[in-house]
Amino acid sequence: MKRKLSRIPLHIAIVVIVIIWLVPSVGVFVNSFRVPRAIRGQGWWTAFTDPFNTELWTLSNYESVLTANDLDTAFRNSFFISIPATILPIILAAFAAYAFAWMDFAGRRAIFSIVVGLLVVPLQMTFVPVYRLYNSMGLTGTFLGIWLAHSGYGLPFAVFLLRNFFGSLPRDIFESAFLDGASWFQAFWRLALPLSVPALAALAIFQFLWVWNDLLVALIYLGGTPAVAPLTVRVANLVGSLGAEWYLLPAAAVVAMAVPLIVFFSLQRFFVRGILAGSVKG
Repeated sequence: MKRKLSRIPLHIAIVVIVIIWLVPSVGVFVNSFRVPRAIRGQGWWTAFTDPFNTELWTLSNYESVLTANDLDTAFRNSFFISIPATILPIILAAFAAYAFAWMDFAGRRAIFSIVVGLLVVPLQMTFVPVYRLYNSMGLTGTFLGIWLAHSGYGLPFAVFLLRNFFGSLPRDIFESAFLDGASWFQAFWRLALPLSVPALAALAIFQFLWVWNDLLVALIYLGGTPAVAPLTVRVANLVGSLGAEWYLLPAAAVVAMAVPLIVFFSLQRFFVRGILAGSVKG
């Protein structure tokens, strides 16, 4: 009984934090279905005073956002950017993390320390030199350029997380495989990767959400050209382009949030296991 009572403050704190995090999202979601005059004149919470008044609700906000402002193209661009920019760093990080965890070579610890140390380097410090390099190579405003940029920015954390997970795997499994004649690659492909699904899934969640929600990197390396601009850039442009039609922003924000929520809840069973794996020292 005392143990249960001692947890009450913790539960209250968790509920308060959840409410604080949810309230803005709920407000955006409610306003996305409200008519313009209701959004302009009253707070979103007033919608619950007369929830069955059909004159205060509409789907035209979504129709306007998806058809009148090229958000359908931006939606496809976000997928075309996010999927390769998630897969590529995971593949590279998996190979690197496996080498750091199990293979002996000169300077292994030093190189790993340098890679992990890149986590503290602010992204803003890299924009000017990388942008100049992209200009000289013709990568500015291209999908290949943004894939490489997101992969490079995501690699340090990916290598750190996967290396710790690979290092925590039982050594006996790998020793048995090597005794049976398995090569380093076979042990990686048939043992390390299948046993590391939780860490790979957690990393995929992090990388995908970061790339999908990114505005700054996409704005710098892609610009605002509608043909390549992702959803975040297009939504940001709505503030200036729509002007008095700012009431469409909640609908645009809900469209942008839908995919990250689906990805997170689809893979959440791997999330905690993968994050805890990153805290284990191999």
